[in-house]
Amino acid sequence: MKYILPFVAFILLIQSCKPAIKPADLYGTWKYLKVENPNETPPSSVPQDELQVQAPYIKFTKSDSLIIIWGSKTLSHGKFRMDGNNISYTEKLADGSSRTFPFYISKIDGKNLVFETLGEQGTRVTAVKE
Repeated sequence: MKYILPFVAFILLIQSCKPAIKPADLYGTWKYLKVENPNETPPSSVPQDELQVQAPYIKFTKSDSLIIIWGSKTLSHGKFRMDGNNISYTEKLADGSSRTFPFYISKIDGKNLVFETLGEQGTRVTAVKE
């Protein structure tokens, strides 16, 4: 029993030491496979047939720009910067103003990406690199 606490502390330390995600890890186009709203009651998701028709994706460029396309239209665009596993995204709005909000990357392995907006209205996106 006395070894459980040090073991748990060791595991948490190992997990916290994973390397920070670099912008270059994101560069490219990521096709959405799943869009979930886990904080809704009950949780919901975008139907697969709608995802096939709308063909949404997110694209990260070497100029640290980000663009989100949904239904062949630009849903959002702006600049991003990395902070560990967080993307700080500054979206340019139609009226010339901007707003900044975070995305949290819960998984990235070169081919698969899972990111989410945080908070009550949070959305989780699972995407695959094209």
